[in-house]
Amino acid sequence: MNPMPIFRALRPLACLAVLTFGLSAQAADLTVSAAASLSNAFKELAPGFEAKHPGTRVLLNFGASDALLAQISKGAPVDVFASADQDTMDRAEVQKALLAGTRRNFVSNRLVLVVPTTGTVPVKALADLQGAAVQRVALGKPEGVPAGRYARGALEAARLWPAVSAKAVYASHVRQALDYVARGEVDAGFVYATDAAVQPDKVRVVSVVPTESPIRYPVAAVAGGAQAEAARQFIDYLLTPAAQAVLAKHGFLAP
Repeated sequence: MNPMPIFRALRPLACLAVLTFGLSAQAADLTVSAAASLSNAFKELAPGFEAKHPGTRVLLNFGASDALLAQISKGAPVDVFASADQDTMDRAEVQKALLAGTRRNFVSNRLVLVVPTTGTVPVKALADLQGAAVQRVALGKPEGVPAGRYARGALEAARLWPAVSAKAVYASHVRQALDYVARGEVDAGFVYATDAAVQPDKVRVVSVVPTESPIRYPVAAVAGGAQAEAARQFIDYLLTPAAQAVLAKHGFLAP
């Protein structure tokens, strides 16, 4: 019996097996959309997660929490969503954008008032922002940036919003507000304590700003994400002692 016809019949199956193995061996991309204030910390955390989960590659996407939710709502391929506030994550739940049972708080933060280190305008507290010497104040646009909402709430509670909003320079995300202050383009600005720590040579914290509610960051897996199991693993990883130590190094507080 001539074995060649049998060999020719089996060869396509063997090639298919090799192809299938090759595809399964490729890295699975885990896409994480996270608030801009998490940029430095998550960039450091990603390699640690990848080391513990060989075959998984973390792709990071940063921006204002509201903008990230808008991307997810429009079908962007995202597996994990980390927001800088509860309100945005609540809206994600209402939109049924989250995988049920995966939402967790993983860090907390503080809102601070900062000034340029080279600035000469005397600003030491919120009340100073209404003075004539202060002409420009940077903050995230409240309609789309959690840090901006926290700032507006604090100013409203202090009855300073009308005076400060007239001087506002709105940023599309909190890191842009930080850049405005660092470059000396404004007299003061509102950012998170973790953001201020990124450029200590260019911005100076003058006060911690009280907020109506604690600033806790939630994270959740996105419904319909291609990597649901890896998403759960990433969320669990964020709460491990090793990951929490990295987050603490970047100024974040326990959830």
